[in-house]
Amino acid sequence: MNSASPKPTSDAVPIAQQVQLLLEKMTLAEKIGQMWQRNASEGHPADYLREDLRAGRVGAVINVVDVSVVNELQRIAVEESRLGIPLLVGRDVIHGFRTIMPLPLGLAATWNPALVSECARVSAHEAATAGINWTFAPMIDIARDPRWGRIAESFGEDVFLTSRLAEAMVHGFQDVDLSAPGAIAACAKHFAGYGAAESGRDYATTSIPEIELRNVYFPPFEAAVAAGVSTLMPSFCDLNGVPATGNEFLLRQVLRDEWGFAGVIVSDWDSVRQLSIHGLTEDDARSAQSAVLAGVDMEMEGDAYRNHLADLVEQGRVGMDLLDSAVARILDLKFRLGLFDNPYTDPADFPPLLDGTALETARRAALQSIVLLRNRDGTLPLCSERLRSVAVIGPLADAPHEQLGTWTFDGLAADTVTPLQSLRTLLGAGTELRHVPAMAHSRSRAGPEFEDAFAATRDADATIVFLGEEAILSGEAHSRADIGLPGDQVDLVRRLRRAGKPLVAVIMAGRPLTLTDIVDEVDALLFAWHPGTMGGPAIADLLFGRESPSGKLPATFPRMVGQVPIYYSQKNTGKPPTPDQVVHIDAIDPYAPQTSLGMTAFHLDAGYRPLFPFGFGLSYADFRYSDIRLDADEIRVGETLGVSVQLANHGAVAADEVVQLYVRDLVGSATRPVRELKGFRRVRVEPGESVQVKFDLHTEHLAFFGRAMRRMTEPGEFHAWIGGSSDADLGVSFRVLGAD
Repeated sequence: MNSASPKPTSDAVPIAQQVQLLLEKMTLAEKIGQMWQRNASEGHPADYLREDLRAGRVGAVINVVDVSVVNELQRIAVEESRLGIPLLVGRDVIHGFRTIMPLPLGLAATWNPALVSECARVSAHEAATAGINWTFAPMIDIARDPRWGRIAESFGEDVFLTSRLAEAMVHGFQDVDLSAPGAIAACAKHFAGYGAAESGRDYATTSIPEIELRNVYFPPFEAAVAAGVSTLMPSFCDLNGVPATGNEFLLRQVLRDEWGFAGVIVSDWDSVRQLSIHGLTEDDARSAQSAVLAGVDMEMEGDAYRNHLADLVEQGRVGMDLLDSAVARILDLKFRLGLFDNPYTDPADFPPLLDGTALETARRAALQSIVLLRNRDGTLPLCSERLRSVAVIGPLADAPHEQLGTWTFDGLAADTVTPLQSLRTLLGAGTELRHVPAMAHSRSRAGPEFEDAFAATRDADATIVFLGEEAILSGEAHSRADIGLPGDQVDLVRRLRRAGKPLVAVIMAGRPLTLTDIVDEVDALLFAWHPGTMGGPAIADLLFGRESPSGKLPATFPRMVGQVPIYYSQKNTGKPPTPDQVVHIDAIDPYAPQTSLGMTAFHLDAGYRPLFPFGFGLSYADFRYSDIRLDADEIRVGETLGVSVQLANHGAVAADEVVQLYVRDLVGSATRPVRELKGFRRVRVEPGESVQVKFDLHTEHLAFFGRAMRRMTEPGEFHAWIGGSSDADLGVSFRVLGAD
């Protein structure tokens, strides 16, 4: 570094002042350099980035995870450039670095913000050992279409649950102070409406009315901003005709002006140049202009800023004040991360990868994420003392890479503990275990091994069949039109059913699946998502009753794909269906009048109910809800109402139950959903114990955006329910009165 330009330090000088002093020294080229993030995953990045780093033409890199390489890049940037500005080092640490947690949709099934925060903290510490200081997570798009591959990265369909988990993950990644050892900058993505892509096709267009944006798709991002998220990423897709990367309404009006977000906005991969492919701009220069005017501070990978911003400024088409503001936010983040004080990483400063804390956190997360969907006649838990032999069937019983799930660049199959390995350990030598994969992978067709699987099932006391999707079938660009079990897995289940032995299915997948074809063919059904590094021990412990299932669905499971989108917080419509009005297609009387079919909102071949509702999940305990109470029948706007319920465990085992509070606003200036989640709590209840669970419901939690696009709580009548799913039927009514 040039000795005439001493390296900035954070010694007692306010960060804002240090940023301004540094900004005043920067040339236009150096400012534009800070606004570029370069892919450094190929070859020897120190060789091909050296000249750009020396010239200050790179502000961030992505996808380099060798700590020695990261340190060398930082050394060049800090010691060989004119101003010595360190680098942001980004990586997609989505649900783990080396220790892989359940995928985010699985983490959402824990309904445990504290545990989700722990998972993010472990992931941040492991990533920091490689010199990474920035992750592109959490993804907090509301996802109501399971065809969409990136539902795996989401927290599901609900606004309230996603918002609470967004806060938890931000706090986990960033710690209480970004400069703390192991803290990394989080990035809330993808703003906004990405999860509503047409037909569930990734990158497809989205058409969402503003009232729906403000009531459904914006709140998780506003919660992340309030939680202090450092950076934010706009969506790939266009929203109501304007791609998010060039959308001033999203990035300037809502994010900056209304919410006061002061952090960095980074584009998604090459999405600035893609503005011209969308048809919003004519060429890369106009794309760069559109993005920077909209408010994108940094371009990820593409080179539209690098090649065109200087000319745009000189031509007066982009003001220098916009660049200064963008660069100031980038420098501010680097100061807050402590990079000017110490840009280098010593792995010895952190716990080793895959240490006991990391693995135990991953095991607990997997354990709490797995959802028991069916348990006919108490088939589960299995009793190892009573089983002389167990058949383990299916392509995912021993598939260490597949159980990690999507977006696991740095996780290794060799670290994974599979269900087969865990079952062998748990059962020991006293129980014969026969493993028949039956299929090479989840998409395989029937073959001779189906007969081997049937024979093993016939000869066993019980069979556990592992089904689902490989990791590659979900994630970015991996959308599916048919969300049933791939390949001939349904035929395999039906073949095994004919053996007449207890049949337990464990499904690993990156999305809700249509399971109508098998749900009645199995005696018990566990949905394990892609459970990560320690998924095997968690599954084994649940199968044999060492732990009770406690996961709850974060997304609705449709009966068939034609019901999509189906979610619990739908509108009532003017013709709401009821069970007595539904006529199945096979029961139609061809001579009956049209009106006899039930003129309500349902499908003739699927009805109106999902296969499994949001919030659903069974337990080995016998939980019973009773005595729902209100502190008052009426409250005024600005006040808080206590809503409580008695929860009793009539079963023989201790277990966790996720208690859920739902509310309906009966009349509004704009129609309101039939139910909305407004609170939840994970509670441990011992056998024979009864506990009171109480929620404090403030009228602010009842506010919504009406036709005037103003958020307010409207006085009127409300219904509230508390129970173990969105189908809770134990309810009360209350009124909200005006503040006067």
